Formats: sequence, structure tokens, C-alpha cells
Amino acid sequence: MLQKLAFDVRFKNYSLHSLQKDIISGIVVGIIAIPLGMAFAIASGVKPEYGIYTTIIAGILISLLGGSKYQIGGPTGAFIPILFGIVMAYGFENLLIAGFLAGIILFLMGVFRMGVLIKFIPRPVTIGFTAGIAVIIFFGQIPNFLGLSGVERHEYFYDNLREITIHFHSLNMYSIATAALCLVTVLFTPKLFPKVPGPLIGLVISTLVATYLYPGHVATIGSTYGEIPARLPAFQFPEITLEKIRLLIKPAFIIAILGAIESLLSAVVADGMSGGRHNSNRELMGQGVANMIAPLFGGIPATGAIARTATNIKNGAVSPMSGIIHGLVVLVILVLFAPHASKIPLASMAPILMVVAWNMSEKTVFYNVLKTKTLDSLILVVTFLLTVFVNLTVAVEAGILLAVIIFTKRMSESLVTAKVLPNDNQKLQAVHPQAAADSHDCPQISMYTIEGPLFFGAAQTFEQTILNTINYKPKVLILRLGKVPFMDTTGESHFSSIVKDFSAHGQVLITGIQPGPLELLRKTGLYDFIGGEHFFIHTGDAINFALTHVNKSECVGCKHFAFRECATLSAIKQKAGEQRKALI
Repeated sequence: MLQKLAFDVRFKNYSLHSLQKDIISGIVVGIIAIPLGMAFAIASGVKPEYGIYTTIIAGILISLLGGSKYQIGGPTGAFIPILFGIVMAYGFENLLIAGFLAGIILFLMGVFRMGVLIKFIPRPVTIGFTAGIAVIIFFGQIPNFLGLSGVERHEYFYDNLREITIHFHSLNMYSIATAALCLVTVLFTPKLFPKVPGPLIGLVISTLVATYLYPGHVATIGSTYGEIPARLPAFQFPEITLEKIRLLIKPAFIIAILGAIESLLSAVVADGMSGGRHNSNRELMGQGVANMIAPLFGGIPATGAIARTATNIKNGAVSPMSGIIHGLVVLVILVLFAPHASKIPLASMAPILMVVAWNMSEKTVFYNVLKTKTLDSLILVVTFLLTVFVNLTVAVEAGILLAVIIFTKRMSESLVTAKVLPNDNQKLQAVHPQAAADSHDCPQISMYTIEGPLFFGAAQTFEQTILNTINYKPKVLILRLGKVPFMDTTGESHFSSIVKDFSAHGQVLITGIQPGPLELLRKTGLYDFIGGEHFFIHTGDAINFALTHVNKSECVGCKHFAFRECATLSAIKQKAGEQRKALI
């Protein structure tokens, strides 16, 4: 099965020349991925080697089994607050279990073809929590940038800010010099040498300077976490119990949702850059397998990395082989150079993550949504603040709930119920709300046009609008439903109340109803209650039917002339000469 998944149309017309391009791209991305993998792991509260293990294992599997030709997978900045919170609350072993459970959830999302559902998460929510994560990452690196000593890391943002304030007096000028050197290198290398990976060059230069000019004056990976092993860890299946599943299913679900969002956004970016098209459900399945396998070797949760994927495409990648090569490159470097990585100063890692946070903040989009001063701005701000000051889980839940409430309000306001009559000034006598007035109305026939979805958010207002305006009890009620695209059971219930209330003394006629609402009326039995003969395609036919069921004696002397037949019925003018044309 894996072979069938791996070798498909993504490798169509693959050649030796394609392999050469993939090797070049894979080497470049692999070199970039090493410092990022370690930095993301450290920021997540685990040892740096676990980020490298994730880059190797998950990176290879995501490329091999995913739904995008160019996707590069691995640890990402978006996961940092979640993973750090899990480590703080449950420990590293339970983080591995949560990652494994998240892999199962991702795989099932792909199996049940839920890839399209991710697009229903509102954009202000994703921008809000992404910007919030960026703020957490940026401020979380200040202690390492300044070389503060005695700082304890906490789960909540404000506690970490307090730690920075308390220990600010312990800043280390050597750390600041090291971090500043790395930051300048990271920022200016792409401008001077676009093909050279800035993070790697920044790490190398700042490490060499710190090692030879002021050795022992800055904290390093080795002094803080110990030496990095020059091998992959042994396979070890985590001890999963029902109690641990209950404990970790919520954080696992958050990991899965965020992983799905990040990976599919990355795949969409890749499509835009390459002109290709990814398979979202297969992408989720590939992400799921990768996140199930990586924890068995000490790997942390992984997803599609937008920046590395873009770099992969820019360097000429042709197929998923570049992603596989990127993982193998990281493996080779781990085996050959792991001992040297222990000398990297933590101050050198800080600016790399700060730049990542700045780039992922989507500051321009954030500002554009904010300056609209709409309800979307409210969703954005609420999600952002909750991400920073509470946690991502609450932020996403609150953001989506608020978006649903606002959407429901907007949709309820979009439902328009208007009393209408044929407009004599138009050739086809199309119905129009302005045609109905106190001096120009029919006492026996009331006609309404309903436009918009008839659902729980608008159903009660709809019912009250109709009942309040037909309190004079006409003989016939015509409801034009041609512009009602959707009706739910709540809307049907209120619609049924109108029909049954009116049917006690008159007749209800329905025109132009769409297939969806019609099917619902059939299922609830309201169609049979109204009677199939009272459903019409055209409004004109319904009016003709209604005029045959009015009380003719009440028409004598009527001065309203709501319909052109009224002239004859009131015995004032001659009968209209031509047959009524269909009203649509």
C-alpha cells in the first residue's frame, strides 16, 4: 500500500535531470532545516535533538506519503506554545503520546475526506492565533537573547514577562553580542547572497566567535542540554492507556487541527508558486502517518513548513524526492557533526526564532483586517489576545464560536420578507414591494416575497413579520419562496406555524420553491398538509388560482385595483383583454 501511495502521478515523467534538481533543492532545504529544528525543539521545552529527529523521520514520511509534490514537513513555530504547554503540564513522555494520538486523528481526517473542512475556519481566526503565536515565540526568546540567568519558563505569557522583568539585571553582554551578530547575519545574508541559508551562516559565525573570543561566557546547547547523540534513538512504543488517552485527547486534537491547518495552508502556497494542485485528504493521511511514526523515535509533532516549502520550490524542486533528500541530508549531518552542535550558544538560536516569529506574524494582513473596524476585526483581536494571554485551545474555540455567532447574525439580517403586488407600470407586471400600499392592496389576497435562508437565526423574525401584517385575515396567502436557498428544521417549524395558523380560515399558496426546501417540507409532512395543488412554479398561476377563490361580492366597489382583474370584479371597468403572462 505504501508503495502505491508513494509512486504515483507526483513522479510522472521523472528523469535523471529531475533527480539532480531535487538533490540540489533537498540539500539546501536540509541545511536550513537543521538550525530551525533545534530551535523549535528548544522553544518547545524539549532537547534540541528531538527537533532533528522530527525533521528526519516526519520530513521523509510527509514527502513520501503526503498529497503535495513540494511539501517540506517538520517541526514548526506554530506548535511551540502548544507543545511547551503540554510538556509543562504532562511531561515529555505524554507529549509523545499526544503526538501519536494527533497522528491518528489526522489520518482519520484524511480517510473521511475532511480536508475541505479546514477552509471553513474563518481567516480572522487563523490570522489572530498565528500572530498570537508569533508574539509568544518572540518574547520567549528575549531571555536567551539577553543571556538572563535564573529565568524559569512558565506556561502563561504574563508569567514569562514577569520573569524577564525580575531577572533583567542579570543580562549578559557576551550573549547580547553573540545574538546581535547572529541576527545581523540572518538579516543581511539573504540580501547579499540570496542562495546562502542565513540561519546556518548566522549560527556558524556566532558560534565560532563565541567559542574562540570569549569561551565559557555564554550558555550553549551542550552546557544546558548535554551533547547531541550522533544517531537516531532506538524504536520505543509509548505506553498508551485508556486513562492517558482521556487525559491527552484534547491537546492531541488541538495538535491535529493546527497541524491540518498549517499543512494545508503550506500546500496551497506551494500550489500558488508551482501551478500544481495538491490532494488535501491524502496530505492529511500522510501527515497522520508521519506523526504516528515520529514519536516512536522521540520525534515531536510535525506539519508542513511554509517557509521551507517555498524555499524548496525556489531552489528548483521537481517532486517529493527533494523532501526525502532533505531528511536524509539532516540524518547525515547528525551522524557526522552532532558533537559540534553542542557548542552552539543559546543566544545564537534566539534571533533565528525571533526572525521566524516576525515573518509568521502576518503583520500586514493583521493590520488590514484591523483597520476595517468590522466584526471581523473583533474576531481577530479576541483570538489574538486569548492566544497570547490564555492559550491556543481557548483562542481557537472562542474565535470560531464568535465567528459563528456573527455569521448567524449577518445571515438572519439578510432574510427579507416583503409584501408585494404586480407592478402595473412594467410590461410583464413583475411583482414589486413598492406596488403594495394602503391605497393599493387586496383585502382578500396577501402576497409576500421571502429572500434569504430560512434558518434558526431568522425563523422567528420571519414568522412575526408575516403574522403581524396579515392580522386582517385575508382569504389567500401567497408565499414566493424562489429566493430561499436553504431551510432548516427550525425555519420549517416557524413556517409550519404560519401555514397552520392561516389555514384555519384561508388558503396558503406556495410559488417557486427550490428543491432543498421542498424536500424538507415533504419529509415533515407539511407538503401534504398544504396540498400539492397549492404549489406553483410561477406566481401568475398562483394569482389566477387565488382570484377564483375570493369572495366576489366583496370585490364589488373595491377601489384598490391590486390586480388587473380587479377592474372587472369591481364592475367599474371592462375585463382585461389578454391572458395573464407568467410571473417569475
